Amino acid sequence: MEFIIRNYDGQSDKAQVEEIERRCEVDPSESVFLSTDTMGDPICRILNSPMYNVLVAEMNKDLIGVIQGSIKVVTLATTHDLAKVGYVLGLRVAPNHRRKRVGSSLLQSLEEWFCSNEVDYSYMATMKDNHASISFFTGKFGYTKFRTPSILVNPVNYNPLRISSNIEIVRLKVDQAESLYRKFMGSDDFFPDDIDCILRNKLSLGTWAASFKRDSSWDDFGNNGPVPSNWAMLSVWNSAKIFNLRLKEATFSCMLCRKSQSLIDKVFPCLKGSALPDFLRPFGFYFVYGLCCDGPLCGKLVSGLCKFVHNMAAESEDNENIKVVVSEVGGRDKIKHHHIPHWKLLSCQEDLWCIKALKNNDEALHKFHELTNIPPTRALFVDPREV
Repeated sequence: MEFIIRNYDGQSDKAQVEEIERRCEVDPSESVFLSTDTMGDPICRILNSPMYNVLVAEMNKDLIGVIQGSIKVVTLATTHDLAKVGYVLGLRVAPNHRRKRVGSSLLQSLEEWFCSNEVDYSYMATMKDNHASISFFTGKFGYTKFRTPSILVNPVNYNPLRISSNIEIVRLKVDQAESLYRKFMGSDDFFPDDIDCILRNKLSLGTWAASFKRDSSWDDFGNNGPVPSNWAMLSVWNSAKIFNLRLKEATFSCMLCRKSQSLIDKVFPCLKGSALPDFLRPFGFYFVYGLCCDGPLCGKLVSGLCKFVHNMAAESEDNENIKVVVSEVGGRDKIKHHHIPHWKLLSCQEDLWCIKALKNNDEALHKFHELTNIPPTRALFVDPREV
């Protein structure tokens, strides 16, 4: 029987798409055990994108596949151009309908939608161990391996972390944050042209900057004012408002840590709370984005800001749900990687981004060759709307 590809209907399709997501829940990685809980809205991860589309495959009134995509304008550091890019996520095909070109038809239809909106490049992200997905995109559809950022996950405990008294942390106004980001990250790979919309989104909790107290004030920084010799800044996105994370299976080490901590809580109740969060139930997280820094001692400031975000999560009104702080940094961001606290057990050292040129003229193909063959010299900006 033939299937058709059509647009997603939020009222009539939600339950079936959720069921497809549940049936397709397979973890290809041997080292990462986190999965998403969309809390009843299977397309929640793209609703904050400036332009998006969801397609479903239907056979005899039953949904057998789904794919999501979004469009935005970004900077490409290698070619020094603005480009319109389409992000592919959430490609799922019901297990009993695989190898019947359902996935291919969904991706082809989404790419056609990209092309109808003048998209220059299509890209996707997956775990480096997801060989089936990598083979599908690179082998059948001509995607090229592009970047390998690291996803760093750090637990939130109930005890506040001490921040050096020599570090000053200030909250920036949105206009000031936008100015600083365009000044210092505007040339970074995949920097979004609508950074102002991200900063003003209700899920963005704010932007904070850190410097040493002996350095210059932040009052004029971003308005052609003096730049501290060491500085760092970041923004925080409350992903818990749209979806949660959960462990697909409790690993032995994680279970052992949790049970040991429970025993300590019972024997020493005066310690007032567990040092480790409960990972056995779905939990929310804060996502750190727009992390940038400069100066020979800026690593200490990055560490201080991460402690600040940790404490903010621990003290939030939703602190019983916020269990981890997540960040994603490019493979070349060694300073950030070294100074961002994280658990290796929950982190992914190499996420994999793949990209494809959707325009076939000579100029576009030349730029794509530069994009995929010249080693990156700038940091990678990870959009919190696509986490």
